[in-house]
Amino acid sequence: MAEMRQTNGHKPVPDLHALVANRFAQSTAVPEKFFTAEADNIAQACWAMAKRFHRHGRLIAFGNGSRATDAQHVSVEFVHPVIVGKRALPALALTNDSALLSGLSGQGLNFAHQLRLLARPQDIAMAFFAADNGRDANILAALTEAQEIGLLTLGLTNAGIVQPNLDFCFVVPSDDAMIVQETHETLYHILWELVHIFFEHEGLLV
Repeated sequence: MAEMRQTNGHKPVPDLHALVANRFAQSTAVPEKFFTAEADNIAQACWAMAKRFHRHGRLIAFGNGSRATDAQHVSVEFVHPVIVGKRALPALALTNDSALLSGLSGQGLNFAHQLRLLARPQDIAMAFFAADNGRDANILAALTEAQEIGLLTLGLTNAGIVQPNLDFCFVVPSDDAMIVQETHETLYHILWELVHIFFEHEGLLV
């Protein structure tokens, strides 16, 4: 908790320097711990993703609420590379079709329904969800659907009690939503970059 600084005749105010220092410490310590622990799994996930793209698979991303924007962000990264010379790779976010989502909202399994109609076995499912959030039941249902179809499944989530049985599940060891989101964003930028590195060595993808 941030220290309080007493001012003459006024209410105590937060020590803003301490607030910033504490926030910065969290924003560096949690990702450092995560990426140190997950380096090998991240490399394996990138290799698996690159092989799916090599077989003309697509990345299909989804998430609820604020995590929907991560799904949109990662799909744009793959479709529209920010580095000149990197190939565009097929990706879509299931969160983009507001008409379809609102039409299916009462069913509660909107993403699973979309995957059932759109996904192919060589595709990749990337889900953003909260491990201990019962409101993300539709995400877990969609991942089950993806597994049944044969997709490569990746989950990006936070510290929680129960994790689904996915091909790759990246758990950020924090319950701070902002720290988790910051780490996830760095993670999918790394996934993007390493997938392209594997494409520079296509002999590894057959």
